[in-house]
Amino acid sequence: MTRSTGVGSWPGDDAAGDGADFAEALRVVLGELDLPHLPELPGRGAHAALTGRGLAVLAELGADLQPSGWRLTGGGPGTSGVDHRRARSLLAQDLDALEEQAQGLTGAVKVQVAGPWTLAATVERPRGDVLLADHGARRELAQGLAEGVGAHVADVLRRVPGATEVVVQLDEPALPAVLAGAVPTVSGIGRHRTIHPPEASALLEEVLGAVTAAGGTPWVHCCAPDAPLGLLRGAGAGGLAVDLGLLDATGHDALAAALEDGATAVLGVLPGTGAEPGTSQTAVVERVERWFEMTGLDLGAMSGQVALSPSCGLAGATYAAARQACTLLAGAARSL
Repeated sequence: MTRSTGVGSWPGDDAAGDGADFAEALRVVLGELDLPHLPELPGRGAHAALTGRGLAVLAELGADLQPSGWRLTGGGPGTSGVDHRRARSLLAQDLDALEEQAQGLTGAVKVQVAGPWTLAATVERPRGDVLLADHGARRELAQGLAEGVGAHVADVLRRVPGATEVVVQLDEPALPAVLAGAVPTVSGIGRHRTIHPPEASALLEEVLGAVTAAGGTPWVHCCAPDAPLGLLRGAGAGGLAVDLGLLDATGHDALAAALEDGATAVLGVLPGTGAEPGTSQTAVVERVERWFEMTGLDLGAMSGQVALSPSCGLAGATYAAARQACTLLAGAARSL
């Protein structure tokens, strides 16, 4: 059957009394979605946002938060700054909550981690400039992420013993810019050199392979019009999560080819701010059906390989809109 899921982020900051806290977000995704995910609330601060969350999973490397952003410390985890330790602690607390609320859950569960290229484009080396500038640093980062992701999968399986599948979604919003040589240097004057597809694929393959080796299912999310879907699939992504409205003709063809090859297609069919007023379940269903008609694929035969999600995270939505989006996606998935 077609499943409903979320990309990851959720509105709220755990402020007392606002109703939009982590525990409530977790209740919604566990109650509404066919494939519930561990919510991320970047409103809680840098330690809870995409890069901080990725560093929380990273093994063998320490980091600290500087005025310019996250930076590796040049040593092991024992050299981590207070914000890195806080990011790790917050992830552990969120997993504690998942363990408590997911008692009795049977089925799949999803977690999200920043991918190696997005981390390399956003985290600085100890002496400045981002890791993207250093071949050895990029390799070390990917190795640490692979080790950390494997341990993360094992931890989720231990905490949610009824889970039949743990999906690990690598978030790679920066990958198209990395491939195009469009990531600016720290000075802002120049751009980092283009990373060629074979190297990009090799580091992704290392992390995605670690997910598989740990018993998880590797997906990659990239909501850019030039998302390199063929490269991601070739690197071992078992699922491709996209913004359906941003794909060009090449992207549509690549996603259709991935489906024919047995991959999962996660179709982003609602805005990251939540559904537009008046959007109906029927309209969502018809949009998916039109895409299958356009590609010439058989929706009936492939419905089990399809998941519906927002096009991007819901951190920019109101709490009510985020909850409505989950309900709408779940209903559309059941109809399909």
